[in-house]
Amino acid sequence: MVSKIERDHARFRDIVKGKIKQNLKHYITQGEMIGRMGKHYVSIPVPHIELPRFRYGLPETGGVSSGDGDVGTPLGPVQEPEEGSGEAGNQPGEHELEIELSFEELAKMLGEELELPNIQPKGSNKIEALKRVYRGVHLVGPRSLVHFKRTYKEALKRQISSGEYDPEDPIVIPNKKDFRYRGWKDIVLPQNNAVIIYMMDVSGSMGDEQKEMVRIESFWIDTWLRSQYRDIETRYIIHDASARQVDRETFFRTKESGGTLISSAYKLCNILIDREFPPDQWNIYPFHFSDGDNWSTEDTRVCVELLKNEILPKSNMFCYGQVVSRYGSGQFIKDLRENFREEENLILSTIENKEAIIGSIKEFLGKGK
Repeated sequence: MVSKIERDHARFRDIVKGKIKQNLKHYITQGEMIGRMGKHYVSIPVPHIELPRFRYGLPETGGVSSGDGDVGTPLGPVQEPEEGSGEAGNQPGEHELEIELSFEELAKMLGEELELPNIQPKGSNKIEALKRVYRGVHLVGPRSLVHFKRTYKEALKRQISSGEYDPEDPIVIPNKKDFRYRGWKDIVLPQNNAVIIYMMDVSGSMGDEQKEMVRIESFWIDTWLRSQYRDIETRYIIHDASARQVDRETFFRTKESGGTLISSAYKLCNILIDREFPPDQWNIYPFHFSDGDNWSTEDTRVCVELLKNEILPKSNMFCYGQVVSRYGSGQFIKDLRENFREEENLILSTIENKEAIIGSIKEFLGKGK
C-alpha cells in the first residue's frame, strides 16, 4: 500500500515535471543540464518553485482583529526586512531545487513539445539477436535446471500410487526417476539498432560559441533517437583540411586552424559505414555541422557526388546543420540546396543562434525517418 507521504511526494514530482515541461524551450537552448548528465538520468535545476511552508508574523506587531486600528490601516502581511539589512543569521537560505529525470522522460517531453513523430525504421535494417527461452519439461537435464514443482508432483504421485504416502507424516522424497528439468531453446529476435555519425568542422572559423550550439543540439538529438531505438552507437568525426575519428570529448574541444575540405569528412564517414555498419543491418544517421566554408567548388562537387552515390542511399537521413559564424561564408548550404532539390532524406537547417536550436531539431527529426 502506498503511504500518504509517498503519494504527496509523487504529486510534488508531477508538479515539478510540469514546471520543467512548461520551461522546456529554455532548457533546450541552454547547455547547463548537459554537465549534470549521468548514464541514465539528467539532473535539472528548477528555480522559482517554493516549497509549501507556514509563514508566521513577527510577535507583538498586531494584525487583523487586534487593537483599535484606523481607517486605511493596511491588513496585509508584515513587510519583510530589506535585502542586505539586519544582522547575520544562522538559518539556511533558499536554494534552487534539482530533480532527476530519466532520458525516457526527457525524450517524451521533447516529443510532445516539438510534436515529433515516432521514427519508422527502415524495414531491412534489423539485427538478429539470440534470446534463450525456457519452455517445456524434460526427463533429463543439469541440476541447475531442475523444475522443483514438477519434480515434487511426480514424487507425490508415485508415493500415493504405491501407498508410501502418509498424510500424518507428509514427507515427499523424490528419487532419480521423479526429477524433471526445464527445457530451453534459442530463438532469433529482430531488433532495430541505429548509429549516429556526427561530423563537425573544427577549422579556425568555428569558434567556441558555434561548438556550444552543436553540443547542445547533439544532446537533444541523442536523447530523442535513444528513445526510438533499443541500441544506439555513436561515432565522432572532426575535420579541417583532413578528417579523423575521435572520442566525444575531443569532438567538442578541438580547434584547428587552416583550410576546410568537407569531402575529407564525407569520405571517412563512408568508410566507417562500409567497415562497421552495413546498411542492411543498421539505421544510419549522419549529422554534419559546419559554418558553410569549403576550400573550393571542386571539393564541393566531390561532396555532392559522395552524398548522391554513397552516403544518402545508405542512410535513413543525412542532416546538415549550418552554424552561423561571422567568419563563415555560408555557401555550402546553398550548394546543397541547388544540387538536392527533391532529395527526401537530406535535411538542411540553418542555426543562427541558440534560440534557433529548437527549430533545427524539429527540422531534423520532424519527418519520423
